[in-house]
Amino acid sequence: MGHRGLMSTGVLAAVIAVVSLASASAAGQTQTASALPRLPDGTPDLQGVWDFRTLTPLQRSTERPDQAVLTTEEAAEIEANAIQRAIEADRPSLVRTEPLPVGGNVGGYNNFWFDRGAGVVDDRRTALIVDPPTGRVPESRSGVAQQSESDADGDRPVRFRVGGIASDGPEDRGLAERCLLGFNSGPPIVPGGYNQNIQIFQTSDHIVILNEMVHDSRIVPLDGRDQLPERLRQWMGSSRGRWDGDTLVVETANFTGQTASFSPSVRSAVGTGATLQLTERFTRADDETLLYEFTVEDATTFTRPFTAALPMKRGAAPLFEYACHEGNYGMLNLLSGARAEENKGTSDQ
Repeated sequence: MGHRGLMSTGVLAAVIAVVSLASASAAGQTQTASALPRLPDGTPDLQGVWDFRTLTPLQRSTERPDQAVLTTEEAAEIEANAIQRAIEADRPSLVRTEPLPVGGNVGGYNNFWFDRGAGVVDDRRTALIVDPPTGRVPESRSGVAQQSESDADGDRPVRFRVGGIASDGPEDRGLAERCLLGFNSGPPIVPGGYNQNIQIFQTSDHIVILNEMVHDSRIVPLDGRDQLPERLRQWMGSSRGRWDGDTLVVETANFTGQTASFSPSVRSAVGTGATLQLTERFTRADDETLLYEFTVEDATTFTRPFTAALPMKRGAAPLFEYACHEGNYGMLNLLSGARAEENKGTSDQ
């Protein structure tokens, strides 16, 4: 496979940088392990609300192919630019004095409702993906199904989260638009948009991971029970957890073929969840940080496994109910609008 080839000097330096950062992080965790809050059974207390918004992208930019870590100045520039973009995005609505034209395009949410984050991750990595050393999702295998919102004539099922391939019915829209799965809830959890929070509940034999986005809850047994039979498939897969020292390891299989093996963005999908094996790791780094790592293994879809690392920060507010379709006229209006356009086209002929 391509990833077994010789590395360039730049890529090798990037790998060394990432490994060094990881080693330093592990050393810090070891030093503070005895001070971590724990449950009566001795396991680290992972409970609470955790915020995973960040300006660090999932994949490294093609403009920085060999750069694993930003300089302090580069990180500050990215954060300053994000603030400026937010100001400019809201400026038209702040200065508008005339009413919008009847029937005109009112646009989507203004920037107040988005929650993209204000900073990059603490170690200034250029991507959340830490392996492969390119910081990017590996190539997919030949013939693997790929979907995106631009596929106007795409086939069902729609496996990506936002957008759609047509407006004939709900089945033509993305999974998040149908309120089946949140666009950042995964699994695996990938930052994006808003409602970028999870809440963890913990006992000695179960962990519950509640996503604010579309209020999905994963109940993860820790008692060593067998995985579900392969024929039983679920939207969020079937998860089983165990402790590896002070790290909670959650292994998930039995995803449905109605979902993607992985979505590099909310508007794209690669492969099918039927072949996905996912491993997640939750490590309490300190009082304010929960390190979340995930590894995607799918030899049917990708040329190699890949791993991402995302530090979550303790949330300052409780989660709110995301009722999604309750009182939401979005899907009804979208489909009604499509029918109105069709009828108008017919009457114009």
